[in-house]
Amino acid sequence: MPTGETPTRRTGGRIRSQDAHDAVLTAAIELVEELGYQAVTIERIAARADVAKSTVYRWWKSKAVLVMDAYRTAVEQRMPEPDTGSLADDLTAFATALYGVSGHPLRMRTLRGLMAEAQLDPAFAEHFREWVESRRAVVLALLTRGAQRGELPPTADLEAATDHLFGLFWYRLLVGHQPLDPGQAAAHIGQLLHGLGARHGR
Repeated sequence: MPTGETPTRRTGGRIRSQDAHDAVLTAAIELVEELGYQAVTIERIAARADVAKSTVYRWWKSKAVLVMDAYRTAVEQRMPEPDTGSLADDLTAFATALYGVSGHPLRMRTLRGLMAEAQLDPAFAEHFREWVESRRAVVLALLTRGAQRGELPPTADLEAATDHLFGLFWYRLLVGHQPLDPGQAAAHIGQLLHGLGARHGR
């Protein structure tokens, strides 16, 4: 580049491409929540996002990959990983946000539908489990940090604790015998930590 020449900023293509990518993710979530997973097609997602079907397939190889990518992106934005410096506060913040789905009936219905689909379709189940594991990884990270700070005994089973937290969530979501009340999150986490032999204080 000659001396004194102002570099040209790249505009247009990359930005439009990102906008289209985001539009597809948004369309996928909207349609799954409106119609259910079975009724959604790549064609419908492309039409809602106003992009070519070939564009969608360039980024995602199947509907299952796209839908779970959309949910992973959305949930990460809605529920960023807490880091308060306290295990109890971190887990309470996470569980409160997790239970907050109860205020969104369409999301609750969609989660039930995705879980049901994962029991019926092995191909979809693979991608559903990957998404579930990505959420478990957040809780495992919170527990691991707490253990490293000495808030949990060395013998604490962090994998089982993670399953305990999500097990309560999914059982109440699927069976509906008890409410998913964000106001109960702190009490549930207190019970979980008591069972783990957590040390009080920081």
